[in-house]
Amino acid sequence: MGKMKETSDERPVYVFGHKNPDTDAICAAIAYANMKEYVTGKPHVACRCGRVNEETAYVLKRFGLKAPLLVEDVRTTVGDMDFRRLPGVSDEISVKEAWKIMHDNNVVTVCITAGNRLKGIISTGDLLETCMGVSAPTVLSDAKTRYQNILYALDGSMVLGDPNEIISSGAVHVAASTADILKDAVKKGDIVILGNRKSVQTTAIENGASCLIVSLDAEFSDEMLDMAKTHNCTIIRTPYDTFTAARFVIQSLPLRYLMKKRGLVKFRTDDFLDDVLPIMAEHRYRYFPVEDEKGNYVGMLSRRNLIGARKKQVILVDHNERSQAVDGIDAAEVMEIIDHHRLGTLNTTMPVYFRNQPIGSTCSIVYLMYRENQVPLTREMAGILLSALISDTLLYRSPTCTELDRKIGHELSIIAGVNEEELAKKMFRAGSHIAQKSPDEIVHQDFKRFPIDKQTVGIGQVSSMDTAEIDEIRKKVAPELESIRKADGVDRLYLILTNILEESSVVISAGAGAESTLKACFTGCKKSGDGILLPGVVSRKKQFLPAITGGPREEG
Repeated sequence: MGKMKETSDERPVYVFGHKNPDTDAICAAIAYANMKEYVTGKPHVACRCGRVNEETAYVLKRFGLKAPLLVEDVRTTVGDMDFRRLPGVSDEISVKEAWKIMHDNNVVTVCITAGNRLKGIISTGDLLETCMGVSAPTVLSDAKTRYQNILYALDGSMVLGDPNEIISSGAVHVAASTADILKDAVKKGDIVILGNRKSVQTTAIENGASCLIVSLDAEFSDEMLDMAKTHNCTIIRTPYDTFTAARFVIQSLPLRYLMKKRGLVKFRTDDFLDDVLPIMAEHRYRYFPVEDEKGNYVGMLSRRNLIGARKKQVILVDHNERSQAVDGIDAAEVMEIIDHHRLGTLNTTMPVYFRNQPIGSTCSIVYLMYRENQVPLTREMAGILLSALISDTLLYRSPTCTELDRKIGHELSIIAGVNEEELAKKMFRAGSHIAQKSPDEIVHQDFKRFPIDKQTVGIGQVSSMDTAEIDEIRKKVAPELESIRKADGVDRLYLILTNILEESSVVISAGAGAESTLKACFTGCKKSGDGILLPGVVSRKKQFLPAITGGPREEG
């Protein structure tokens, strides 16, 4: 699945055609998204909820355009929510720095990252436990703490040594006793917090202390500095008194020593809210790390963010049937519907802009809206609008075609710089070519489901300008049609094989009563091999579906 835009500053509107999209659905989505973005200045993303068929692929390639983004479900995701996009931190920073980040950002959790990848998390509870708990005197060396962290924790300055050096051994001592007592306590590699008593400083250095932390910014004599250099002893000066320095030094521990890094409960931006809620209920954390679909850390999600969860905004083109809309449509906010079919079963919670015209193609309506809104029409946009119009009207031969469609088609052909007949031949040849297709692929390349008399009826259609090809398709698909029907779970299955030049169709069918329904509903029909010939019938929407439903119904 492609990536949907996840920034919180500009919410895109997603423009969808129907499932099992044909050329009209794909081209209408592309052209309408382009027009809406031009008019509104807001991002509009053309989407599809199915594969691009061969006819449409030919059209897109011919006019140099990419297929719309594949999105199979528009339920609310983590990426639709305004979660905290707080950057991750290095595992080398100190406890004190992590605490400041939490305080400044009013959060109780910080995520630790390496590059863009999540390594661990740490919470205020973890920091409190570290600072309030009893730690071993060797904790700084156990954690391989850098002197830089001590400088930050103690607001100190480096008098002698390398801030990036790592403490690899030794314990921490507070020199509150005399030099004689200290002489037996301090070992090689230890860190000593002390004041300005020279005797204590001297003893600590001579005993091999790796670092002296001098409180109250006490002066350090040149003689003592030379001795420290000789013994390779680091010297740090802090403005705090000895007691305070001893309390704060624990805050220099690096986060990698304390962070949780196993069994992390995290989410992805493309996780659906329906799936996230039970996990959040099970784990009573305040914040959960969020990664994008590539596994990169992008922020943190809290329960508070769920309150402002926003539905995806969508526009539907070339359909208004709920069964043909992208999955999860009930969880989305439908903004507009642009269609040329009968009114369907899609309900909206709020009033929407709905444009429905009895015309041959949704792209004809889109073309009219380009003109009404004075939006420039490029050769590429004109090309795909014309292709969709030709596809839906079978090069103006379908009964759904109007005089307005013909007029629009001629205008578009001039802008696109193409010959309508030549474009039609190449499109239909690309769409009906079956050499590499399975029977299942042929049936479903332009396929829709309809609820009819408490049954589910599937209707596919293939159009060709070649009689021999129509016969080849029929012979290839007919033996497999019953197994395809069962796999699809429909009660009846029809495949309409339309001969564009002869303006007729042969229909092969499967399911109880499927063929008898055809004979009862169409006058003048006759048996043709393993199918039924319907002279003059080329439109699924205008002719076939109304006949088998016994009323003026159209496809969605």
